[in-house]
Amino acid sequence: MIRLSKAGKMPCRSWSLQAKDTCPGAWKSKRRELVDACLGCYATTGNYNYPNVKAPRIHNREDWKRKEWVSEMVEEIDSNDRYFRWFDSGDIYHTKLAEKIYAVCAATPHCQHWIPTRSYKFKKFHKVLAALDSLPNVKVRYSSDSILGEYTSGLHGSTIMPEGHKDSNITKCEAYERGGKCGRCRLCWNKDIDVIGYVQHGQKMKSVMLNKVKEK
Repeated sequence: MIRLSKAGKMPCRSWSLQAKDTCPGAWKSKRRELVDACLGCYATTGNYNYPNVKAPRIHNREDWKRKEWVSEMVEEIDSNDRYFRWFDSGDIYHTKLAEKIYAVCAATPHCQHWIPTRSYKFKKFHKVLAALDSLPNVKVRYSSDSILGEYTSGLHGSTIMPEGHKDSNITKCEAYERGGKCGRCRLCWNKDIDVIGYVQHGQKMKSVMLNKVKEK
């Protein structure tokens, strides 16, 4: 059974997994320590802790393995879906999942797909992520681990940054000037936008940010 989510700020539906459990790129190498951006992950706080919110994400971890999953996803993403987000929590943790997502995106050209990920850190994902991003209706955004607006040009498609951070190469997400709502903005799906900057938000991230600034 296909189970999609609808995050409050988003203008579209999404398919998601449980945060951290399915985020191999969230961890620093050789240590079970989260990278800075994931220390303040919004998907581990608030409503995301409720059983009814967790349930579809837990379900999806096994559901995608079904033979019929691709065809059912394609049927689910009908002509009413003009935009779709993959992973408002969780990440592409398996290459077979990435291949199936490719099949879904390729079969739904009427819909613009946005895929944020940290799985680019692992060589085994490179080929399929490149294939996904080559589709005209897909934007794969490699997430920077920084919460200070740092990113690698030509690699990262998004970063977290402090309020007031200035960088002419970053396109600022203005959702948090609209109560956390995307509104009419669709820049995250726009293949012409190189780097999106998300202003840090939430008490957990603010705490992480303060500690990071102190370290500097």
